[in-house]
Amino acid sequence: MLKTYRGSCHCGAVKFEANLDLTQNSYRCNCSICRRTRFWPAVAIPDGFRLLSGEQDMTEYRFNTLKNQHFFCKHCGVRAFGIGNDTPIGKMYGVNIGCLEDISEEELANVPITYVDGLHDQWQKPPLFFSHL
Repeated sequence: MLKTYRGSCHCGAVKFEANLDLTQNSYRCNCSICRRTRFWPAVAIPDGFRLLSGEQDMTEYRFNTLKNQHFFCKHCGVRAFGIGNDTPIGKMYGVNIGCLEDISEEELANVPITYVDGLHDQWQKPPLFFSHL
């Protein structure tokens, strides 16, 4: 069931709203950027994401195929969301679940997680080891 969540980076410069269904799978990936930043996204469609403030406070990073946009707060360094431009569902927003406000520890513990092997470009399979993700 879709619910509107508010979120922000650590310092509060970047603020957003996203319509998310946290009964659906979230993702943990072992690719180089997700592993290093401990990114834990839930998926929002473009119409379900609104940047409320902080556009000028973000820096964008792209690597490898340059298709996906990774945004970080210039002040605190937190990656609140990213944009996947070439995914099986088309353009989507990956919203960092750790940046959501007003969500209980119990709710967080119940978000289902799908582990993906982005390190080896095997997106439909879990990596051999994933408990550290």
